[in-house]
Amino acid sequence: MHGRVKIKSTAQQEEEKRKEREKKLKAFVSARDAVLKKRSAGEQDEEALHLTQLLLSSNPDIATLWNYRREVLLHLETLRETDEVQKLYESELLFIEACLKVNPKSYGCWHHRTWVNTRLPRPDWTRELGLCDRCLGLDERNFHCWDYRRTVVKESGVSVEQELQFTDRLIGSNFSNYSSWHYRSTLLPRLRPQPAPDSAPCASPQVHSHRVCEEQLLKEYELAHNAFFTDPNDQSAWFYYRWLLGRAEREEMISCVYVSREGERVSVAFSKPVHAQSVGLMLVLDGQPQPVEWRCAHPRFRHSPVWLCDLPPGSITDMSNEHNLTVHWTEKHTHRDCALYTGCAESWCRDSATDQELFRSELSVEKSSVLQAELQSCNQLLELEPQNKWCLLTIILLMRALDPLGHEKETLAHFQSLKEVDPMRSSYYSDLCSKFLIENTILKMEYAEVRVFSLSNKNLTTLCHLDQLLLVTHINLSSNQLVRLPPQFAMLQCLEVSVILERIAFNAVTRNPSRKKNAIMLTTVAVSAQDQMKAGFSRVLEADDNAIESLEGLYHLPKLEEVSLKNNQICKLSALESLVSCVKLTRLDLRGNPVHKTANIESELSQLLPLVTALSL
Repeated sequence: MHGRVKIKSTAQQEEEKRKEREKKLKAFVSARDAVLKKRSAGEQDEEALHLTQLLLSSNPDIATLWNYRREVLLHLETLRETDEVQKLYESELLFIEACLKVNPKSYGCWHHRTWVNTRLPRPDWTRELGLCDRCLGLDERNFHCWDYRRTVVKESGVSVEQELQFTDRLIGSNFSNYSSWHYRSTLLPRLRPQPAPDSAPCASPQVHSHRVCEEQLLKEYELAHNAFFTDPNDQSAWFYYRWLLGRAEREEMISCVYVSREGERVSVAFSKPVHAQSVGLMLVLDGQPQPVEWRCAHPRFRHSPVWLCDLPPGSITDMSNEHNLTVHWTEKHTHRDCALYTGCAESWCRDSATDQELFRSELSVEKSSVLQAELQSCNQLLELEPQNKWCLLTIILLMRALDPLGHEKETLAHFQSLKEVDPMRSSYYSDLCSKFLIENTILKMEYAEVRVFSLSNKNLTTLCHLDQLLLVTHINLSSNQLVRLPPQFAMLQCLEVSVILERIAFNAVTRNPSRKKNAIMLTTVAVSAQDQMKAGFSRVLEADDNAIESLEGLYHLPKLEEVSLKNNQICKLSALESLVSCVKLTRLDLRGNPVHKTANIESELSQLLPLVTALSL
């Protein structure tokens, strides 16, 4: 044990210990073999219980022995009266309790105790609740006991209010009791749920029953606030506070329907990944059900938030005709309509990220004022504890809950501080920062009512929320730290043009070993999306100056004509195979990639991508 002085033993003492261990092992193996022999012979008697008891008393983690005991107990149960069965199982509970003293975290013990109580004619759930209290008093983080307690509470009819008071006691005695904070987060939505709005069918698609009512939520802020001000370096209360700031799970719904005359294709986006073939998805065109086959945007996924189907040839190509489409999701008893008007090449019907409260929930005046006060308090704490990573991260989350766009610059500065304070998790903070930047850009794009998505030179390390970019036609991801275009990138079915910042001058190419980012841009001239389109910019995807190795996400993008991948890390021809599915791709720029060193690269590429007529190596 820690803190004890190590006493050296003599050779004679070591030899005596070895002999004692060998003696115990021989007895254990002999008893084990006898038990297995009896089980193989189908013997289910008192002797079997005795032998397994001897073995489990010294090692309660042998699942086979617990299974054999259950077989024996079930057999003896058929031979005895109810009172005798009660005594049999009560003695079994006493034996299990003795085993728990040997190993309080034995999976076998807790599972067997749960089973025994289901067989007891008259289970004593009050006694079991007391056992849980004693075990948690010895080890408040014994998750086996916490799981068992939930079973006991359910069977005994203990109220949610009583269990909430139980967490009050544990948290009050020790703020660091993470298990109690977590248990509290499962109880509050049941006891103090957020009420559904009066206009439930037309309201936000948040599942309000998964959240806590505002009155209780404000009290919980204060409770967590007291905890992390008491010990700013303990993570338990910070994690709970992060849960309080989170949003409810989104309701499963159809969030967008997009239809294109040119491709005679329908794209459907859902609020969560689904499996279209198994959820009863049906397309109705002008009142007639269509025999369509639904497919994922990328073949890697069985469940996806975006599904596609091709309409029968010639069904919507005539620009002079108007069409009405309805996508029915029979499993969820919901649908979404979309009208394709005369003269329109495409149409869609969708809920915006703002309508869905996808990245931020609407705040009442009271909740907003409380969060503002919490932000001020955390800023004060940060002045006292400038190296506290939990405080920095919570400040970021509070800023995003209050005004993600208004606090963007401060948020980025705090992320930089986090990487300096906690360098071991620098990559995690970079990914989280990338996620927040993408969310902010989606909000800006929707507020401006454009289909342009530009995040060049933002140090992005990952891509997310790509299902929200289904309607995007212009994208620029150049000068970031991306290493791959993930399969989800194939959801950008409307991708046409990249909003490109024209490079005027470059510094000498440099390399950062940690991220492999190269090519520093010194001067840029910003050109609006409208001006670029007027100037004849082609249907391009630009992802220059990253560290991209994989193009898996460039799959079946029907409108993509040009791909620019200068100064990346593409090493093998196999990384370009997904481009074969982009049937309109004619221009490809691979300058500055290791793949140009491949022997016979031009002839190999001409065989792989015969439609590409302009190749830059």
